[in-house]
This record gives sequence, C-alpha cells and structure tokens, in this order.
Amino acid sequence: MLTKNLKNIKLTDNVFAPRQAVAVTSTLPACIHQCEITGRIDAFKLNWKEGDPNKPHIFWDSDVAKVIEGLAQLLMIHPNEALAKKLDDIVELIISAQQENGFLNSYFTQFEQGKQWDVLGGNHVLYCAGHLMEAAVAYYELTGKRNFLDAMARYADHIASVFGPEEGKHKGYPGHEEIELALVKMYRTTGEKRFLDLAKHFVDVRGTEPNFFETVEQIPRERLIILQAHKPAREQTEADGHAVRALYLYCAMADIAIETGDQELLANVYKIFDNATQKRMYITGGVGTSGNGERFTYDYDLPNPDAYTESCAAIALCMFAKRLLEHTNDSKYAEVLERVLYNNGISGISVNGDDFIYNNYLEVRKERNIQRTKWIGCACCPTNYSRYIPQLGMYCYSENNTMLRIDVPAAAVISNDSYEVAISGGYPYEGNVAVDIVRGGTFTLALRIPAWCKNYTLKLNGETQNVKTEKGYWILNRTWQPGDKITLDLEITTTVVYANPMINADIGKAAIQRGAIVYCLESVDNESVPLPTVRINPDAEFKLSAVEGLPEGTVALRFMAEAADAREDLYSTEPLTWHPVELCAIPFALWQNRGISDMQVYSAVKQ
Repeated sequence: MLTKNLKNIKLTDNVFAPRQAVAVTSTLPACIHQCEITGRIDAFKLNWKEGDPNKPHIFWDSDVAKVIEGLAQLLMIHPNEALAKKLDDIVELIISAQQENGFLNSYFTQFEQGKQWDVLGGNHVLYCAGHLMEAAVAYYELTGKRNFLDAMARYADHIASVFGPEEGKHKGYPGHEEIELALVKMYRTTGEKRFLDLAKHFVDVRGTEPNFFETVEQIPRERLIILQAHKPAREQTEADGHAVRALYLYCAMADIAIETGDQELLANVYKIFDNATQKRMYITGGVGTSGNGERFTYDYDLPNPDAYTESCAAIALCMFAKRLLEHTNDSKYAEVLERVLYNNGISGISVNGDDFIYNNYLEVRKERNIQRTKWIGCACCPTNYSRYIPQLGMYCYSENNTMLRIDVPAAAVISNDSYEVAISGGYPYEGNVAVDIVRGGTFTLALRIPAWCKNYTLKLNGETQNVKTEKGYWILNRTWQPGDKITLDLEITTTVVYANPMINADIGKAAIQRGAIVYCLESVDNESVPLPTVRINPDAEFKLSAVEGLPEGTVALRFMAEAADAREDLYSTEPLTWHPVELCAIPFALWQNRGISDMQVYSAVKQ
C-alpha cells in the first residue's frame, strides 16, 4: 500500500514542511551544483582526458542518481520550472551514456573496460545501477516519460544476461546491496516479473557455499560479515556488518518475501528488525556503531562519543521500518520510524539545508572540531538527503482510495480520488491533533496512538470515544462526510530515559525525551557549565522554553541540575562536591546548527 504518488501528501507542519521548502531553494540546488563542479554530472559525457581535473570515480553515478531521484520526487510536491528543466537535461545526458549492450556506467565505460565485474566486493557497479533504476522510476512517476525507465530496463536485462544460476553465467552478487530493492521497484512499476526474478537471485545466492567473495575475490572469511556474505541471506537473523549495505539488503529481503509470499524469509526479516532495533539501535534511532566497516557490531555495543551512526544508515532504517509497517499495519514499526524521523533522521542535515554531517554522535567535545560541511568526498549522505527530504510525507502517511493510515500526525493535507483530509496541530511539540474531512468518501481511517503517550482523549465530531486499538491504531471504516472531525489530544510529558544495563556506556546515565523528541545538551546554551560534570535529577521540573538561533517554534527544556565542583588534582581520594546549575536542552536533531560546541545526549543521574 506504499504511496507512489507523493503529490497526494502535502506536509504543512513546522518541522518537516520547512525542510522540504528549503530543499527547493537550498538542498537540491546545492547538491546539483556540487555534482557539477566535482565532475559527477559531466562524467556521463564520457570524454574525460588525462590531465583533466575530476577524474570519474567508481561510485559517482550513484550520487547523481540519488540527486535526480530526489529532484523528481521534490517536483511532485513543489513544482519548479527551472529545476524540472535541469532534471530533463541530466536524464538525457545519462541516457546518452548507455552502451549498445545496455551497460551504463560512467567510470567503467571510460576506464578498465571489461573489468566491471571483476571486483564485485568493492567496485560499486551494481550499486550504481540500482540507484539509477530508482531514479528512473521516480522520473517516470513524475513525468510519465518512459525514456529513462526503458533505458534502465535494458540495463537490467544486460545484468541478467551476465549473472544467474545458469551454466556459464557469473556467480557473484553485489558487494554493496542496493540493486536488489531497486529491481523490485522496477518490477512493481513495470509489471515485468524478470526484474523480481533477478532481485530474488541476488538474494538467494548471497553467502552460499562455496562463498564467492572468499573463493573468487579472496576476501578473508572474517571480513565477509561486513558484506553480509558470512552466511546465506536466508539464514541471517541478526543485523550484521556495514549498516547501510545491511539495511538495503533487508529492505530487499522484505520486498521479495512479500511479493513471493515467502513466509520463511519474512520471518527472518522480522527477527533481523527486532535485533537491530531492540539491541543495536541508539535512543536517537541511529544504527551502525563502529567506523571500522561502518558497521553493526554486537548486541548492546552502543558507545556515545564513538557512535558512527551514519546519516545514510538512519535513512535506510526508515526504509526498512516503512516496508514492514506497510505489510503488517503494526505500530511497532511506526514507533521506530517516528524515532528515526524526528531524531537521527534529520540530524545529519542542517536547517539551512546545505550543510551535512556523515556521523551523528551522541557525545562530542569541541576539541574534536567536528562540524558540518558543504560537501563530503564520499557524498552518499548529502545526496541521500536529496531524496529523503522529499519523501518525508510518505513516511508519515500511507494512503490509497480505500484507506488512510496516519502513522506520524505531522500537519498535512492528504488528497486522492476518493477523499481529502486535513491534519492540523502542533505535533511533535504539541499533542493536539485534528483530522478534518474536507472531501468525504467511504474509506478506512487508521490513527496511531503513540506508545510513548500514557494519557490521551479522542473525539469524533465532539463525542469522546471509548478507544479500542488494533496493533496500536484506532481504526474506523465509514462513509465520511465533509465537516467530520476527529480530535486527538495527547499528553506529552518530559521523561528521563534509562538505557538497558547491558549498554555499559550508559550505566549511571540517562537521556531526556519529550514525546517523540530526544534532547541533548549543547555548550552554546550552557556556556558556564562543563557538560561532562553534569548530573541530572530525574525528578526535576522541565520547563518549556524558546531558544535562540534555532527554527521558530522549537521547544527547548530548561531545568535545574547539578555540576561537580572544579578541582586541581587529576585524581583525588576526596569525593566530589556539587553545586546547582540551570541547564537548557534542545532537540538532538538540531545539534550543531550554531557552530562547534560540546554536546551530549546522556548525562549522569543523581541517585
């Protein structure tokens, strides 16, 4: 039931809608500009000469593909003639680079010809192909033009002529997963089952014995886990290895299981999701603990200052959670989705839309000089935000002509052939949600009651309802009339959250959360207090407050705590002494939008 037409969802809230507006004026133009000045777009001209700057790189095609996918999706909700012309021009250039046999890659067409399938563990050819396919689908959904989609169909057919179980075909599979989920998207768009079959092949063969990466590409067995090739994909039940690669694979496994009715594979997907989110996910929704392999490590290994938590991994977790939510209508997946959306999901991009960060630490000291930048050499995160920001409405709502499911009640207008519904209120900072039927019809409305909310009131046309939920949703099917109104008042409280004691990095510490928002302390708001010396009182009174330098409407928290008294000795037998301090906490998603500063999510707790 995944919404395909983003035109049906218009966000109007005060968190996500401004991000999408800035994407038109800043994020997409900035990423296009960077792709131009670094040579990424010109690489498709296939005319690079020795001595020219910006020699094409093996993963550049993926950067351009993500930008044009995002641009197509953004234009569905924010039409812009100049950007539409730019999109058409880039698409035509990409298509012009396709070879007679269907192959399309700006690097291997110009360099190392004939070697594109030699090092699948690291050459990113299939990864780039997947992103081009996703871009082609988005372009088709925006314009109705088949030129790009047909070109990618030819490319997929070329890949299928090379890879497969048949005798004489290549027995490898992608090092960086992506094409698998892209092929499913191609299948859903075109109805051509051969694309689903190729995706299924890449999943089925992955990690089987004799292990391709170990025997052919000589990758040490202990490194196979980074590539999710340490065991057959169908036997994997834990989130392992490179976090982005893993989550893209799990998305594809979910897609394939759902399309083919493979309950055994789907059962493993559920186990992987539970492992990732119940034992290997940060409170911010970040995943991928270690920079060594950008990877999941082991259960409860969640250090704060060394958290890798790549922005792309947060986006990929949203993709994974959304798929399982679509299939099950179970709010357990919406709870994770919301946690990521309002926290780690947008922390990697600045509020001005053109500064980015790769890692989303939970603790930072100024001396590390960590700061956002206009571009990153490995530009996967900036270009991923190009497509993620336009998709935010799709992550909050699911709609078709017979059902509207409200997963995250950010203010929006949802309309299709059957109905028009306006959602208003100040969510996530305020708990007042109103659902107004503007144009009626017969359909099912499902409204999620957040698990973090302990007290709420729901009314239909002014009458209080005795709420019974199904998998976390209040569900009502009826013929809705214009003027019908649902109001949901959620009590939003500020809570001190303790981590599982198996997370040794957080023993004796706690984080602060208000509703869906995880908070952090930044030194820019607490200049007189060394943040490492702070301990918070779980019984403190948290007062809502405005804060300078952050978007209008941002809710900060002010409260009394304690800080340890300074001392000269590096070590001492004397116990610490404490003095009262007033602190200000801001939403974690907005950290480092006001310059380099200390920051921490977890603080010591007064016992």
